Amino acid sequence: MITRDECRACDADDPLASLRQEFLLGEDEIYLDGNSLGPVSRGAQRCLDDVVEVQWARGLVRSWNNAGWMDAPLRLGDRIARLIGAHEGEVLVADTLTFLLAKLIGGALELRPDRHVIITDAVNFHSDLYIVAAMARTAGREILVKTIDRDDLDDHLDEDVALVMLTHVDFRTGEMLDMSRITGRVHEAGALMLWDLAHSAGAVPLDMTDSGVDFAAGCGYKYLNGGPGAPAFMYVAPRWHGVLRNPLPGWLGHARPFEFEPEYDSAPGMRAYVTSSPSILALSALDGALDVWDRVTMSQVRAKSLALTDLFISLVEESMPGIFEVVTPREHQRRGSQVALRHRDGYGIIQALIERGVIGDFRAPDICRFGFTPLYLRFVDVYDAVSILSEVIATSAHLDERFAQRLSVT
Repeated sequence: MITRDECRACDADDPLASLRQEFLLGEDEIYLDGNSLGPVSRGAQRCLDDVVEVQWARGLVRSWNNAGWMDAPLRLGDRIARLIGAHEGEVLVADTLTFLLAKLIGGALELRPDRHVIITDAVNFHSDLYIVAAMARTAGREILVKTIDRDDLDDHLDEDVALVMLTHVDFRTGEMLDMSRITGRVHEAGALMLWDLAHSAGAVPLDMTDSGVDFAAGCGYKYLNGGPGAPAFMYVAPRWHGVLRNPLPGWLGHARPFEFEPEYDSAPGMRAYVTSSPSILALSALDGALDVWDRVTMSQVRAKSLALTDLFISLVEESMPGIFEVVTPREHQRRGSQVALRHRDGYGIIQALIERGVIGDFRAPDICRFGFTPLYLRFVDVYDAVSILSEVIATSAHLDERFAQRLSVT
């Protein structure tokens, strides 16, 4: 088994080690939940301070012009574009992930008026399932939503399918799908492809362009560290600019918003998908959080992510053989940046860990979920986390009656 000293040596050789200083982290905690909510960065703090104390407090309404507030959704979109393999002018930051998915689903259905089926994954994130069902009901024609086993996708692709919507990295297990292969198969069937990148952006290398993706959306508060409820982003392939209609239009998506015209005339490019006034405070936090990404490449992030997750899996299996089922794929090409351990007492295990300063989370019915965020996580953190997990199991601390009642957020 690898030793703690060997982990310290890995940290000493880590090219990303200095980035940990850019985050406000407690030295007495090991944060393994960046796949749910990223921590505060110094960059986010600086941007928020500037917006509140200068742009808002002094500039007031003038800052819509002078501080570039009006263009923030497009400017931040360009910053995220390089992280997902897109180009300038192809990404917009606005609203929340579910709201952006609604726009993309509604617009995509209009592009395939002779088709009446949407395919999604039966184990998709539930908010995705809710919104696709809702948009199908409001499509103006009968739309059937098929929730399938994603491994059987090829069996369901036919001339009736208008849209396929899948999550690239599974929120429970961390399984990563083959984006290029699946997108290609969907296009061969004449359908459109929409990807949810919630657990992918900032976690794994992506290439919207080479993968031929039509549409994608992701959130800003997980690996991108934009803060709780941070704005989301959406990608539209340039071939659909001026073609994909925003089904939820608003005045800031109008070509001439300050002419206050009664009829809607869509703005060109990604600006067409802006609906209402952007939340400048929320955008500023995400803007500052993106600063650290200017200092890394996704290949560096991916290499460390795989090393951290490999280490965690190895240590868990060597120190606690037979205790957990590792449900995250072992193959690197099928793994995101998290590890999921199955245990019938998973909720109690996570709560016992949190009490001991190791922060993970629980996903029903039996998943202990741990996120590995290379910008600030150390190899020695992984070693110590597994040591504490082993102590929890050995002492049966997770069986304490206090954990019989679940908190509202697990």
